[in-house]
Amino acid sequence: MPTTFITKAKLMDHSTQCFNEALAVIAGGVDSPVRAFNSVGGTPRFMDHAKGAYLYDVDGKQYIDYIGSWGPMIVGHCHPDVVKALQDQAAKAISFGASSPLETQLARKVTQLMPNIEKVRFVNSGTEATMTAIRLARGITGRDKIIKFQGCYHGHADCLLVKAGSGVLTLGIPGSPGVPEDTTKHTLTADYNDLSSVAQQFAAYPGEVACVILEPIAGNMNFVRASDEFMHGLRAMCDKHGALLIIDEVMSGFRVALAGAQSLYGVKADITCLGKVIGGGMPVGALCGDAKTMAHLAPEGPVYQAGTLSGNPMAMVAGLTTLSLVEQPDFFTELTRKTRRLVTGLQQVADDAGEPFWTDSEGGMFGYYFNQGPITSFDQVKQGNETRFKAFFHFMLEHGVYPAPSMYEAGFISSAHSDEDIDRTIALAHEFFTQ
Repeated sequence: MPTTFITKAKLMDHSTQCFNEALAVIAGGVDSPVRAFNSVGGTPRFMDHAKGAYLYDVDGKQYIDYIGSWGPMIVGHCHPDVVKALQDQAAKAISFGASSPLETQLARKVTQLMPNIEKVRFVNSGTEATMTAIRLARGITGRDKIIKFQGCYHGHADCLLVKAGSGVLTLGIPGSPGVPEDTTKHTLTADYNDLSSVAQQFAAYPGEVACVILEPIAGNMNFVRASDEFMHGLRAMCDKHGALLIIDEVMSGFRVALAGAQSLYGVKADITCLGKVIGGGMPVGALCGDAKTMAHLAPEGPVYQAGTLSGNPMAMVAGLTTLSLVEQPDFFTELTRKTRRLVTGLQQVADDAGEPFWTDSEGGMFGYYFNQGPITSFDQVKQGNETRFKAFFHFMLEHGVYPAPSMYEAGFISSAHSDEDIDRTIALAHEFFTQ
């Protein structure tokens, strides 16, 4: 694999110039805090273009990309089918502000691939999806309180910025100024993979909990999977107490399995949240459920939600094309093989070097941690060796590999990654662990 190496000084100078220019006109210099390098140090890389499994920064340096725009680039950057679909649609219209058949086509595709879902409401982001899902649960139950889990991130809606993951965790922010106490007083927190902590909240507020929301495979406190017992226990507990179960598959949907994480656990959500990959990398989100649940949304029901650009035709065609590629026979078999090749290789070179290290993966989603495993809780993730993670991150970045710039974010592999890309990554990790 050809790789362009440029001196660190030159790269840093150009990135610093771009960052300084951004700081002058963009709050914090970035449009999402997770892109900043605050937790790892240094200057964020500014990208110019991408192709397949690679990113290319403003200096022309190539990186093997293990972020994939945080998951949606499951078929690689600029897949020719996706590009062609976008070009064709752009020539027709990039936005209507009115309905189009494309929305129905993508909704039908989602319901076909995820049998737990009967109806879909498209929005423009994962945050909109989870925010609306909670409003819908409250509207259906007539209750105010919600239960979420420490370390899980469900977007930046006020009621969800309580002990959250992702950028909130990376930057060490316990919540957020600007969020009224009256809003968060209805948000109850429990411990991931700990049913007793959930039972305590239900017992403390009988008849007041509208819903439980969780990531079935958390991707915003690194990669942490729920246990079978935990998932089935939550379903039973919600049924017992008349609360709705919201499963946030914005990150896991179509990445860990074709029918989502729910298909791996055999657990059905009352409301499923999707995002990212169903728009092929274009801004999109969705909340989904059975027909009875979704009938409570306006205009059919009284729970209001609206979005001028919801169901945007560009996002719809990108999503349709991406999902048509993802549903091909053996797509996930091969994607899973590649991901396991990566994490098995990383684990082996770390073990050989005597480095405390743990890896896990499902489908095209993976995590690695600089501490002993298995990792099943938020507290265990926090105990990782952040100093070693930072050193590893910068070593890999300097040598043409782009991992997530936070020890609290999962990684992603696409079908465009080659075995050579993976073997190069493992070889670099070996060099790091033995230097």
